[in-house]
Amino acid sequence: MSDPLPLRVLAVIPPMTQLNTPYPSTAYLTGFLRSRGIAAMQEDLALALVLELFSPQGLQSVRECIRALPAAQRTPRVAAFDAAFERYHASIGPTVAFLQGRDPTLAHRIATRRFLPEGPRFAPLEAFVDPADPDGGDPLAWAFGTLGQQDRARHLATLYLDDIADVLRDAVDERFEFVRYAEALAMSQPTFEPLAQALAAPLNLVDRTLEALALQAMARHRPDVVLVSVPFPGAVYAAFRIAQAVKAAHPGIKLALGGGFVNTELRELTEPRVFDHFDAVTLDAGERPVLALLEHWAGRRPAGRLVRSFVREGGAVRYIDCGEADVPFAACGTPTWDGLPLQRYLSLLDMLNPMHRLWSDGRWNKLTVAHGCYWKKCSFCDVSLDYISRYDAASAETLADRIEAIVAETGQTGFHFVDEAAPPKSLKALAAELQRRRLAITWWGNIRFEKSFTPALCQQLAESGCIAISGGLEVASDRLLELMNKGVSVEQVARVTHAFADAGILVHAYLMYGFPTQTVQDTVDALEYVRQLFAAGCIQSGFFHRFTCTVHSPVGRAPAAYGVTLRPLPPVSFAKNDVGFIDPAGVDHDALGLALKKALYNYMHGIGLEEDVRSWFGGRVPRTTVPRRRIAQALRGAKA
Repeated sequence: MSDPLPLRVLAVIPPMTQLNTPYPSTAYLTGFLRSRGIAAMQEDLALALVLELFSPQGLQSVRECIRALPAAQRTPRVAAFDAAFERYHASIGPTVAFLQGRDPTLAHRIATRRFLPEGPRFAPLEAFVDPADPDGGDPLAWAFGTLGQQDRARHLATLYLDDIADVLRDAVDERFEFVRYAEALAMSQPTFEPLAQALAAPLNLVDRTLEALALQAMARHRPDVVLVSVPFPGAVYAAFRIAQAVKAAHPGIKLALGGGFVNTELRELTEPRVFDHFDAVTLDAGERPVLALLEHWAGRRPAGRLVRSFVREGGAVRYIDCGEADVPFAACGTPTWDGLPLQRYLSLLDMLNPMHRLWSDGRWNKLTVAHGCYWKKCSFCDVSLDYISRYDAASAETLADRIEAIVAETGQTGFHFVDEAAPPKSLKALAAELQRRRLAITWWGNIRFEKSFTPALCQQLAESGCIAISGGLEVASDRLLELMNKGVSVEQVARVTHAFADAGILVHAYLMYGFPTQTVQDTVDALEYVRQLFAAGCIQSGFFHRFTCTVHSPVGRAPAAYGVTLRPLPPVSFAKNDVGFIDPAGVDHDALGLALKKALYNYMHGIGLEEDVRSWFGGRVPRTTVPRRRIAQALRGAKA
């Protein structure tokens, strides 16, 4: 074994990602690099930025920006914030401490609705109507009951932060959001020009704050290399701002860009200006490309031996991939959260959807059961890319070892398995190993609703700590599920979800509308299936999203096979992912989507489950062709 590389490496999470728990990419990379003897550290600048802005000093700085605005540019909510500033200034510190779990007794004051100033984000609360008390009463009692003080207060505190974020957007930076920060500058953006213009503009308060935090991190860690992981389009602008600041202050530091956004959208990168900020851009699983880059920058590997990396040579972008094999998933080491301020993350409660709550409330140790997807056939998915196509599992013993190490490090036993679809065989083996070791953890994750999840396996998973699962029902239509190549039927989904629900596991269904050739009849029938699944207790949570065609999916690669024509894309030198298409069915899916989401919201609260599904649609739609007791009959057949 060669000597460890003499480089100090800092992995950075840029704004914006989750605020309740660290995005796991830096934990994975830091754990891997340390397993190879490399001095690796990590920083969450997304959390740091929010905590700096949402503080007494941060709000004072926002007010100074407001005072510098001409009166005509102050929106009503900015003016309302300015008028109530003393209340915001006095309450922001205690409220953040409450959301961090450091001052739980404040819940009682927040829940009175007299402690926090209330802006426009609170208005929808009055729309809540308790089915048992339609004439009045507490509008939040339906959602949280009379004993849920902590939950009630967390929801109110989240709305309060959202109000302040809206003020930031109006008065300081129109691109600011907690998740989709400046997303339009990067998402499927064919050229770098909009991002270049934004980066050349004068710094605003958010930019200055982020730049200062980035340089403070450089001073603390003194890295030779900075790895910036960008999972979403909403983290791209901040990633480049960080790189810009580091390059200006420390030109000798090497910077590399990678992550989910890069892996899906920058695969055809030819824009040289990207490399004014980054020395390299890597694709797909980062362990091998990063190791190759570090060896190259340490003088131990020639440039021609880089792995899946873009660099700039002679003013032009060059892609280099020597074809070296990826690090096996079992040899990637144990993720580590060492260096991240786990006690400072914010447990938010922004949506009353029970599964969305798991994503935003509480700090979860994120872990992967297996790399890639064992099914990798769904026609809407990026099955041609490494994060789906290369399936590589680890043993149950290895996974349990990682879990034990993470619990020992963090002191927390909650795990979110972040697989595209966790394999049932691996989950069964892991559950047995957890039980054998008597490891008491709480976990949830994403699966396929396939027949391998028998009632006995669902019960075993529950006994091992599983509290919730999510899976793709997509368009609840057997015709479209076959076209999607999901490998499941509606009746099979019913039986599997019912088995999970019987085991006491919350079931969330991903639902889709607007898939190629989907008709109005398909949509009405799909909603009828969803209604029956809720009524039968098979699913307790769901979310409808509009189908988006990507260039890496089977639909995007062979549109004629799905009855659609792709819209031409402009020449691409930067990001390429989403692609428009023409569906001869000519259905107004946007109008239908509003009805689907309204119905689903009510179904999750037990409302309207006996009504004709046509009542949710504003115009005339056909009667469903699905027998009214189709799901109930499927479940009876499973028990026979």
